[in-house]
Amino acid sequence: MQNTQRIKVTILGSGTCVPSLERNSCSALVRGKSSHILLDAGPGTMGQLLKLGVHINDIDYILLSHFHLDHCAEIAPFLFATKYSGFKRGKKLTLMGGKGLKALFENLNTAFDHSLEIHKDYFQIIELDEKGSMNLNLEEIQLGYTTVYHKPESLAYRLTDKAGFSVVYSGDTDFCEPLIDLSRETDILICESAFPDGHKVSGHLTPSVAGEIAAKARVKKLVLTHFYPECDDFDIKAQCRNTFIGPLVLAEDLLKL
Repeated sequence: MQNTQRIKVTILGSGTCVPSLERNSCSALVRGKSSHILLDAGPGTMGQLLKLGVHINDIDYILLSHFHLDHCAEIAPFLFATKYSGFKRGKKLTLMGGKGLKALFENLNTAFDHSLEIHKDYFQIIELDEKGSMNLNLEEIQLGYTTVYHKPESLAYRLTDKAGFSVVYSGDTDFCEPLIDLSRETDILICESAFPDGHKVSGHLTPSVAGEIAAKARVKKLVLTHFYPECDDFDIKAQCRNTFIGPLVLAEDLLKL
């Protein structure tokens, strides 16, 4: 397969729960030739998809890293929007995440008067264990995943196409060996870097710590994302260069990788 046919990645949201005109909440889109996979679905995700010409009916999988609102708040509006008579799904939508995902859906569905239900022919929920892999049955895209250190259900994901090109999405995490193992020699690591060095918060990374993970995993390109406003006052690239010397990108909304 030629490189031009590899899976493509677009950052939909590079920010956090803090309102911003420049950075939407967390989400990324992975596209194959005819497949569409969402990594997280923070507020504003559907609008960002529309800017790319992607309809909600095009989405095959939604992979949630964890259940904080800046990563999953668009799930209820997304499912509710499928009830509009003009939206006709022709393929199944699969919602995936860690332990507690089914309970999350049931609670949301109850809270919104059972308005999120979709016929089983077009919707399924899959709860994932702490570590594993599976074939997504989309152009032979392979999914790997592992627990990371943030919330009990937190997972990082690795998507690999049949040409061997791979993308890892960290979700929110602190420094952890499982993320290093999952990211070994990946082509792109999309890694959270929520706060600048010297302002680290438990359960999150800073540029130099994210760089250390990338260096240990020998990733081919590191993309830092999930920036809180504090990051605007610091040279995030320079901080990351303390530990990582490879190709480095700071995520922006609608950035194509």
